[in-house]
Amino acid sequence: MFPIICQFGPVPVYSYGLMLAVAAVVCTFLASRDAKKINIPAGVIADLVFGTVVTGILGARLFYILLNYRFFIDHPLEIVMIQNGGLAWHGGLIAATLAGIRFIHRKRLHLPTMLDLVAPYAALGESIGRIGCFLNGCCYGRGVSWGIYFPVHHTRLHPTQLYTMAGLFILFIILRHYRKVSKIPGDVFVMYLFGASLLRFVIEFFRADHYILVMGLSVYQWVCIAILMTALYVHLRLKSRT
Repeated sequence: MFPIICQFGPVPVYSYGLMLAVAAVVCTFLASRDAKKINIPAGVIADLVFGTVVTGILGARLFYILLNYRFFIDHPLEIVMIQNGGLAWHGGLIAATLAGIRFIHRKRLHLPTMLDLVAPYAALGESIGRIGCFLNGCCYGRGVSWGIYFPVHHTRLHPTQLYTMAGLFILFIILRHYRKVSKIPGDVFVMYLFGASLLRFVIEFFRADHYILVMGLSVYQWVCIAILMTALYVHLRLKSRT
């Protein structure tokens, strides 16, 4: 584990933030390259990625704080200590999606086309970001004898960060292919919502950093179920219209 990659004088470079930056740069480059093929200026993609990333991080942090408000009431300074981890994917997804839709409407672009364009790279970006989680030691799994030893937790754990990273990368590959063959505008983004939520629902069974809400499921799993059902409903509606 390397929470701090390097240090320039008194300024530390956190692995968590570094991987988020790498994810943004890589996804912007790849999405811009695809955008040129459909006559969308690269600058539009850069602005879209920047806006959704910033909004997504704020939304993910806010959702995490709301779910753990007792801790943050006792430790208010931790609210801004984002380098320690503490981003809830569901809050980031909702905030980034709303910000992205607003940006696309403001630029008068075709919403389904733009959502399908960025959907695979949303999965890729989160996959890269999970490397930062692994290096930081957050989003950790349950104890298991054959797991990876995490010094910060003083035990061997399921490397759930790597499970998620691998799953999201596979989802990225699937969405890239599906985007080429899909005849339903907007359905690639819907499949991203479905695939990412299903993956997170399964991974939650191996994670140890959540609270049980009801019927043995965490609050994150219940949100995943809501997103899954919504994605399935939208998919059926789009398919029927086509």
